[in-house]
Amino acid sequence: MIVLDTSVLVYATGSEHPFREPCQRLLISEAPVGRLTTTAGVIQEFIHVRQRRRPSRNDAVSLASDFIDLLEPLLGVPDVAVRDALDLLVEHPKLGAFDAVLAAAAIQAHCQALVSADAAFAGIRGCRVVVPDDDGIAGLLRLPGTPPDSPQ
Repeated sequence: MIVLDTSVLVYATGSEHPFREPCQRLLISEAPVGRLTTTAGVIQEFIHVRQRRRPSRNDAVSLASDFIDLLEPLLGVPDVAVRDALDLLVEHPKLGAFDAVLAAAAIQAHCQALVSADAAFAGIRGCRVVVPDDDGIAGLLRLPGTPPDSPQ
């Protein structure tokens, strides 16, 4: 399982940026396999960011609905992950509370990777963080279980 941070969804649907195409490639290539997921909190944060940048709330809601369909089942955040997030906050001063909960949930789920453009995730034990650039996404698409016809 590969867990996506909000940054992946924002870059995939945003304006021109070096991460835009790799994020789109990941979403398109992996969606049929069912290996990608995220949390309800990430969907909520995506809606918040998107509706602040666009004049229409309907746009944010429509995209969020599409992401829920694409990434379900969404990763649950068990109580133990919330408690573990508190430890991560102490150990990693640059990590925000929202990101600590996401990382802890990904660790609890034994994910293969957490994909994020946020450097604050770096160095968290038990959590392989992949930057959504060309190299990072190409590496994810080569993970075991990826269909042979996936672009690389």
